Amino acid sequence: MQVKKYLLKCLHRLQKGPGYTYKELLVWYCDNTNTHGPKRIICEGPKKKAMWFVITLLFASIVFWQWGVFIRTYLSWEVSVSLSVGFKTMDFPAVTICNASPFQYSKVRHLLRDLDQLMEAVLERIVASGPTHANATKTLNFTIWNHTPLVLIDERNPHHPVVLDLFADNHNDSASSSPASGKTCNAQECKVAMRLCHLNGTMCTFRNFTSATQAVTEWYTLQATNIFSQVPAQELVKMGYSGEQLILACLFGAEPCSYRNFTSLFHPDYGNCYIFNWGMAERALPSANPGVEFGLKLILDIGQEDYVPFLTSTAGARLLLHEQRSYPFVKDEGIYAMSGTETSIGVLVDKLERKGEPYSQCTENGSDVPVHNLYRDHNTTYSIQACIRSCFQEHMIRNCSCGHYLYPLPHGEKYCNNQEFPDWVYCYSELRRSLGQRETCIKMCKESCNDTQYKMTISMADWPSEASEDWIFHVLSQERDQSTNITLSRKGVVKLNIFFQEFNYRTIEESAANNIVWLLSNLGGQFGFWMGGSVLCLIEFAEIIIDFVWITVIKLAAFSKSLRQRRAQARYAGPPPTVAELVEAHANFAFQSDTVDHGPNPGAYASEQTLPIPGTPPPNYDSLRLQPLDIIESDSEDDAI
Repeated sequence: MQVKKYLLKCLHRLQKGPGYTYKELLVWYCDNTNTHGPKRIICEGPKKKAMWFVITLLFASIVFWQWGVFIRTYLSWEVSVSLSVGFKTMDFPAVTICNASPFQYSKVRHLLRDLDQLMEAVLERIVASGPTHANATKTLNFTIWNHTPLVLIDERNPHHPVVLDLFADNHNDSASSSPASGKTCNAQECKVAMRLCHLNGTMCTFRNFTSATQAVTEWYTLQATNIFSQVPAQELVKMGYSGEQLILACLFGAEPCSYRNFTSLFHPDYGNCYIFNWGMAERALPSANPGVEFGLKLILDIGQEDYVPFLTSTAGARLLLHEQRSYPFVKDEGIYAMSGTETSIGVLVDKLERKGEPYSQCTENGSDVPVHNLYRDHNTTYSIQACIRSCFQEHMIRNCSCGHYLYPLPHGEKYCNNQEFPDWVYCYSELRRSLGQRETCIKMCKESCNDTQYKMTISMADWPSEASEDWIFHVLSQERDQSTNITLSRKGVVKLNIFFQEFNYRTIEESAANNIVWLLSNLGGQFGFWMGGSVLCLIEFAEIIIDFVWITVIKLAAFSKSLRQRRAQARYAGPPPTVAELVEAHANFAFQSDTVDHGPNPGAYASEQTLPIPGTPPPNYDSLRLQPLDIIESDSEDDAI
């Protein structure tokens, strides 16, 4: 009922019309507002009115300009970085240990036999000072070579470089890139390049190198990738270094440990890697105190004598410190520990806490990233490295129809190899050099909002010393091989000490540089400084705006009503009909007005339709017809007579 009364009141107010005009409302506002300028416009004389009007308009413009600046600054979502230092007992980081060589050469020799023979012949051709005999290369298998050969580019004439095939005199080459096969040049005169072809060799390009060492290493790695991609994963694990071979001794704080305390993970670049304190199945181990005595101590046997000669040119152990449950990207983030040394690694912890949307494009768990995380099969957490590599693998499959051996493979796809995908090397090389691909993946991937970084301080010393070398190697040989003879050497052992330098950890946290409190205080400060106003003045201004709108609505309603009335009056040329005429017009088809205008053709209506003759004429209600008073009086007199 209250709502109905209120609506009726509003309807009556609309029908009544506004009680004041726009000018009256504006004068009332200027006379009653708490803002100083409008009052002076009303109260002062004509000259001062103009002056105060200009001043008020100028200062109001400055206020709106300042408001725009502050609102734009607030909407830029800037952050400020704060650094705080804390002290507490911390979880020891996950430690990933890998051998620099992914496989034992004694176990992969049969797979690499043809490739190694071809590599030796290539090196002989590159370093030879004169022409070599064709008989030396007749037994080589050129099936691998034909897919991606190495060539020599003679640049002694920069305007007309000559491309020379290393084995052009031993087999027929389908490519027309050897116009001068009879010429020879050494490594100083020619540059070694890799020829990449696709579409059955009809389109080729060259990948140049500044050193022959880089060229042959890159070429051998690509060919080895082609071979290993066709071997089952279980067989590759067996060809690598086992945990029992790699880890000779382990001690965490005062507790002994062994290779059984490590989680095995196969890495395409480093073979079998072993992770300590990964936190997948067990709780993360805390560190009791800072210092070497409370950290992790390891003695590793890298077995350098069984390295793959052309695949691995670095000897040592590769290690990485990372968070629990995160995938170790050892190749990109790890460090080397040199053989024959004791490497001490002091650790400091930095925790990064980034602001999320809209301040930065970070993600909590990667669920809002439009890239399928291929490393999720390992049950690891999200990282931007995993996203970028997963994105590259997606582009590789989309453009080359196969996945690269160094990255996880989606279900239902195949790794690239020369037999099924003969153009994959060319496609992979073009994709890796593509700037657009890298920019696309960087835009799609996001940083993690919370991240932990481990800063390392590394120091090294020779180990063991000459004085203790004999007895240490005797003991380690007895423990490993149950042999009284020394089976280890300085070239094959690595000692590691990993510990917290201190329990102080730094937290680098982002916070909003401009929050809503900052915005309101600045908006109010500018309004109060230039106009002498407050929040109540803004409410008054909003009130007058509402009144202006209300007056406009009422005027529009009144105008619409008057317009409808004028249209209704325009329908009748003469005086309005009586009630009897209206009734007869609706009830009797034969009724016609005495003043009917048939237009230019009076007989048109009769010819178009024949009106029906009513059976009983309607009664004539003369009492409803308006007549002059003199006629009424005369009729009454006649009746009396």
